[in-house]
Amino acid sequence: MKKVGVILSGAGVYDGSEIHEAVITLLAIARSGAQAVCFAPDKSQSDVINHLTGEALAGSRNVLIESARIARGAIQNLAQASANDLDALIVPGGFGAAKNLSNFASQGSECVVDSTLKQLVLEMHKAGKPLGFMCIAPAMLPKIFDFPLRLTIGTDIDTAEVLEEMGAEHVPCPVDDIVVDEENKVVTTPAYMLAEDIAQAATGIEKLVARVLVLTE
Repeated sequence: MKKVGVILSGAGVYDGSEIHEAVITLLAIARSGAQAVCFAPDKSQSDVINHLTGEALAGSRNVLIESARIARGAIQNLAQASANDLDALIVPGGFGAAKNLSNFASQGSECVVDSTLKQLVLEMHKAGKPLGFMCIAPAMLPKIFDFPLRLTIGTDIDTAEVLEEMGAEHVPCPVDDIVVDEENKVVTTPAYMLAEDIAQAATGIEKLVARVLVLTE
């Protein structure tokens, strides 16, 4: 059975993983006959947001503990992840990708990616194993790789310009489709960068999972 690492970044679109994106990813992997193996960094979130009001809350939360809510407890510290044990890697979006897995939300083109995640992604790529990034998560790719990748975050011109400034080749893409960098086995999709509901998000995410699994062969 193929094993697909899924990197989570908390629980909730405004300060962690986009929950719909994460759950659709896990469901698509399971329905494909593969096994999802969830990971998250063991560190404090960048911030905590009240998802009812959108306001910041006092206090802190742990990314790994919050991510365990989505994974029903079946999750490991990102530091334990090994490219040798995985056939592919997928990173759902949500602000957690831009706040906890990187600081793209605050630093833009000058952002830094979590060093453990960066190392894992580079090891997967070196081993010829496919990668899937969705929503805002592809914004991390230009800071992981030192060469241009074809990728998408949808059709947001301002964000696309930042990614191109960082060295990416941004490809405009509708919500229900994917962009594939065939040479590097990297698949991206807009998901909730464009999706107006969960059904729209699911179409592109399911395509991404399917293509990532094909690229493992």
